[in-house]
Amino acid sequence: MSRLLVAGGAGFIGSHFVDLMLSRKSTQKIIVLDSLTYAGNMKNLQINDSRFSFVLGDICNKQIVDELLSQVDEIVNFAAESHVDKSILDSKQFISSNIVGTHVLLEASLKNKINRYVQVSTDEVYGSIAVGSWDENSSIQPNSPYSASKASGDLLVKSFYKTYGLHTNITRCSNNFGPRQFPEKIIPFFISRLKMGLQIPLYGDGKNIRDWLHVTDHCRAIEMVLNHGEPGEIYNIGGGVELDNLTLAKKLIDLLHAPMSALTFVPDRKGHDLRYSVDWTKINKRLGYVPTMDFEASLKQTVNWYHDNPRWWNSE
Repeated sequence: MSRLLVAGGAGFIGSHFVDLMLSRKSTQKIIVLDSLTYAGNMKNLQINDSRFSFVLGDICNKQIVDELLSQVDEIVNFAAESHVDKSILDSKQFISSNIVGTHVLLEASLKNKINRYVQVSTDEVYGSIAVGSWDENSSIQPNSPYSASKASGDLLVKSFYKTYGLHTNITRCSNNFGPRQFPEKIIPFFISRLKMGLQIPLYGDGKNIRDWLHVTDHCRAIEMVLNHGEPGEIYNIGGGVELDNLTLAKKLIDLLHAPMSALTFVPDRKGHDLRYSVDWTKINKRLGYVPTMDFEASLKQTVNWYHDNPRWWNSE
């Protein structure tokens, strides 16, 4: 029976993970800690389950974190500032949440003798790769303030395993998509604009390549790591679908029956990585992970979800 703290559980990926864990009979208790910044939404946690509770608070608050970790055995940390463009404009909050907040969680985990700590990270810490795919032994070469802050958090997590013997794992995922994602990310952003009859801005020539991972597959993989991950290990989580942004944009235009003239090219983002690609052989061989969600069907379902929930992110 597990007692679990989910930091950042009101966000896109975190809330899907909470749903998954509450579907398991082995889950005894889940506490979500979230500061409800713009990307956290209580609508994501429409839960009627006696095992679930929510605490409004920041992972940088040592008193709150210490109190909550005294009540659980495991922690999964989704809490992070995650939008690259925002990190370029102002990186201060990224340093606070992604580095300082991670340190607070680790210190409290050590103090409260937490059995398992899982840090949800990103493939962006590896930088850009022209050919092939990164495995978990690849060097980290982050190119944005966002990815640098996530890489810093990863190094802290690794150090707490090496120095103190805290059972930690790090997961590094490719680009997620699915229902409830805040519309700053490319798929919901483009869907929202196309639905309003607006143009969709594509950076550079649109040839930047990303590997797409449905949030459901991602959460299943995190559960595998939480339950069976080897102490101190890093696990890449991929979706196995690589697309350049131009191809993705055209698919969304087709699904929303918008004119191709809705697409407009804008100057490229500073430090824009050309291609991300993770090798997820390790989690496949050791833990049995295989992505199961069909990309084309899932993309259509995601479009339909935003059509059916147009006011999801409104404060009203």
